[in-house]
Amino acid sequence: MAEKQALLDLQRQDGNGMCADCGKEDPEWASCNIGVFLCTECAGVHRGFGTDVSRVKSIKLDNWDTDQVKNIADVGNNAARCIYEAHIPPYYRRPRQSDPDVLKAEWIKAKYSRKEFEGPDKQTSYNSTRKEGVLYKRGRDDKRFHKRKFVLCRETNRLSYYSREVSRRDEKPKEEMNLDDVNAVFVPDKVNHTNGMQITYFHKGSTRNLFVYSDDSKDIVDWYHAIRAAKLERRRIAFPDRDVIELAEELTRDFILEGWLSKMGPRNEPFKKRWFTLDKRKLMYLEEPLNAYPKGEIFLGHKEGGYSVTLGASETSKNCTDYVFTLNTPDRKFVMSAETREDMNQWICELQKIIELPLTPQDTKLGSMLVAKKSDSFRGYFSR
Repeated sequence: MAEKQALLDLQRQDGNGMCADCGKEDPEWASCNIGVFLCTECAGVHRGFGTDVSRVKSIKLDNWDTDQVKNIADVGNNAARCIYEAHIPPYYRRPRQSDPDVLKAEWIKAKYSRKEFEGPDKQTSYNSTRKEGVLYKRGRDDKRFHKRKFVLCRETNRLSYYSREVSRRDEKPKEEMNLDDVNAVFVPDKVNHTNGMQITYFHKGSTRNLFVYSDDSKDIVDWYHAIRAAKLERRRIAFPDRDVIELAEELTRDFILEGWLSKMGPRNEPFKKRWFTLDKRKLMYLEEPLNAYPKGEIFLGHKEGGYSVTLGASETSKNCTDYVFTLNTPDRKFVMSAETREDMNQWICELQKIIELPLTPQDTKLGSMLVAKKSDSFRGYFSR
């Protein structure tokens, strides 16, 4: 009993009241040889290492001896971070409790098993001038996943993929993406694979969606961080006087909200179900979640520029259903319907948050790109 009480006292010390790996509060487990407190989920990853790397025990249910408690007291979460996170590069994403499982698992393995953050020499799989490999990519038309060669080159600032798994020496890429425009998001549920990732970029005036995965969880996380590392290096060259922590912000960004909504056509046409993705100031809608291109893209400007969200629909709108709201833009009113009040309130809340934010130079650039697309193809921009 004395040992368990000592553990509970240690848990209340600074830094120990949350999981050492994901930050979840009130951890119920601990690694007695590493000397850190852990949540149930992260303890499960530790358990896969074997006891020679990490021996996890329940704080309340397992028996603890004096030496094990002493090791926790000698180390603790704060001291362990100084050991296992000593050389984390600024582009590396430290996962939190709500982040994708693959990110959290590989973060834990990188810290304690591979010990990648002991020095930069252990980070070459994602921190190098060129990275090549094979990923499963979903076909644009056949909807199946095929092995494709991918190449990331910092010198050209390009991410490319080829039309086959092995390319000829003189073969040109199927597609080349400017890394400045590339975003990467883990979407396991959408791809129906634990290691599923969505890569977006601009292609001929529209957002192009690539859906990829790797059977190796380390491989897909390495690609994710290779993209982030290359983008940060580009920013450091362009802005040598800026703080690196500031430059590392939003190297990639998760989608704010995704889900099904019904949308009214531009001339009060009947509602049609669409998959919506809120990507900061860009709201995309697609016929299906895995479409290569959206049916339409809406730029979300500032409220003072004529953007707002209102409950219900205007008097001229017909075919209205329950849980209707309207996104008002200077050019058009987008009338949408959610399936539940909770969904409607969530969409309204997130859209309003974006509209109330001041525009950044990057936002203005995005707005000009989408407006240019609208001018080139009015029908495409406002498509059903």
